[in-house]
Amino acid sequence: MKYSIVIPCYKSSHTIETVVKETIKEFGNLGIDDFEFVLVDDFSPDGGETVRALKSLAGELDCVTAIALAHNVGQHNALICGLNYAEGDVIVFMDDDMQTHPSQLKKMLSGLDDDHDVVYGYYGDKKHSPFRNFGSWFTHESVRILIGKPKDMKTSSFVAMKKYVRDSIITYPAHYTQMQGLILRTVSPERIASVPIEHFDRAYGQSGYTLKKLLSLWSNIAGFSVVPLRMAQKFGIFTTLCGVLGLVWLLVRKIISKTKILGWTSTMMTIIIFSGIILLTLGIVGEYVGRMFLTMGNYPQFVVREIYGEKEKKE
Repeated sequence: MKYSIVIPCYKSSHTIETVVKETIKEFGNLGIDDFEFVLVDDFSPDGGETVRALKSLAGELDCVTAIALAHNVGQHNALICGLNYAEGDVIVFMDDDMQTHPSQLKKMLSGLDDDHDVVYGYYGDKKHSPFRNFGSWFTHESVRILIGKPKDMKTSSFVAMKKYVRDSIITYPAHYTQMQGLILRTVSPERIASVPIEHFDRAYGQSGYTLKKLLSLWSNIAGFSVVPLRMAQKFGIFTTLCGVLGLVWLLVRKIISKTKILGWTSTMMTIIIFSGIILLTLGIVGEYVGRMFLTMGNYPQFVVREIYGEKEKKE
């Protein structure tokens, strides 16, 4: 059985060699000798340092394939790229900063059995900042509501999966990807396991995720759900009913009291508020239409600029 380790890399020149060599050492401890690494540089803004580090590893180790992307596409699209080049019977996603630690591989791989096709590692004690922890919680709740993720399913970026799951994921054509959504559309939740693992501190530097990137990643979840459209529809019905009831109340009040009802300011505020709601709803619809347009126009998930290693020869 062959194992593929897929690692999206972003400004990881100081850590990626340690990740690869520690993982190789752990494979030796587990008695695994057939494995490969697919390292994908997501156009790191570090003057080419990450690409040089990946190229050096690919030249030193036959088991390493390094891929340099032509522009930044985000972690999940970089994972899609790696999956397109991974050839293993089991594929494992790891980070480039030693937080998904090689020492936890035994726990991850032991979860893949006849009853489970995907295994997520989850952390009891995260070494993230409060901001990242809040972002993780918000994403978890969003995925649960939008695409039906089970409430008790715990996830992280440390994932192991069987080959058929990879084969299904790479058929997804859209640019806006979200790995949990792709996995849940492929595998029944009953066949997804979550195993507790230890979370380690970053070996170097800080997370490359900014608030803007986290929001962009979160918005990709909508591509796997029509819930936002249905929510907009229900809210429209609710506000319409409120307007009708308000009109009836005003007419009854005028008939009973026979007084002139003034309210220019409140009327204008109401118009402004509901105009905003209409524009928001149109924006949601427009986002769906725009993404459909980009997908039909074959907007690429990623563009490979250069490949280093064994797969370079195959190309």
